[in-house]
Amino acid sequence: MRIKMVAGNWKMNKNLQEGIALATELKEALQQNAPKCAVVIGTPFIHLASVAQIIKDSPIRLAAENCADKVSGAYTGEVSAEMVRSTGAEYCILGHSERRAYYHEDYDILKEKVLLALQNGLKPIFCIGEVKEEREAGKQNEVVRAQLEGSVFNLNAEEWKNITLAYEPVWAIGTGLTATPAQAQEMHAYIRSLIAEKYGKQAAEDTTILYGGSCNAKNAAELFANPDVDGGLIGGASLKAPDFCTIIAAR
Repeated sequence: MRIKMVAGNWKMNKNLQEGIALATELKEALQQNAPKCAVVIGTPFIHLASVAQIIKDSPIRLAAENCADKVSGAYTGEVSAEMVRSTGAEYCILGHSERRAYYHEDYDILKEKVLLALQNGLKPIFCIGEVKEEREAGKQNEVVRAQLEGSVFNLNAEEWKNITLAYEPVWAIGTGLTATPAQAQEMHAYIRSLIAEKYGKQAAEDTTILYGGSCNAKNAAELFANPDVDGGLIGGASLKAPDFCTIIAAR
């Protein structure tokens, strides 16, 4: 059985005090209204250890937004997968389009990050998706296949069980544009077919695939109604507890 999940990605928002306040508000809200799905919040590195203590004994799980592609050493400013795990985080968001675009993370870098995350007991939430020009050229399937083959289809069947995928049409992130429910379902079904080709039908059925891209309190229920959309990777709407809780309730 695949896991239904709503994951928040705070990105580079909230100072430490604000992050602690948001995590506390979320914890209290979900204690009153228990979620029917897995709930994960992805926070900046500096929040991880503090937030881990706040959400202990709650249904919320913790994710880092990134990790290094190196084990340790003279890499000033980097944070290793081992360091992330030591904070209490269970998940790590990797392959986000912003990391690919702004920090030039290619297939090989992401492959290393995924392997190091897994070796340190982290569960990657691996992001894939096409930019506007690729969608307009009808190349979205080709792009998504290449991203999977380039960075995660090297994993063995046992390692694959720890992977959550997030399909994020880059043209819909932070733009207010959203893939239609039909577009989301079409791509999620295609991704599942690729997993079936590689790892078999049961593995494909068991893999959680989230939708990310201007998913909010108003459109979440319609998107989540699709049979192959298992939840959402939520950006801006995860920064306000009431909005995030509405999305969680929609799952």
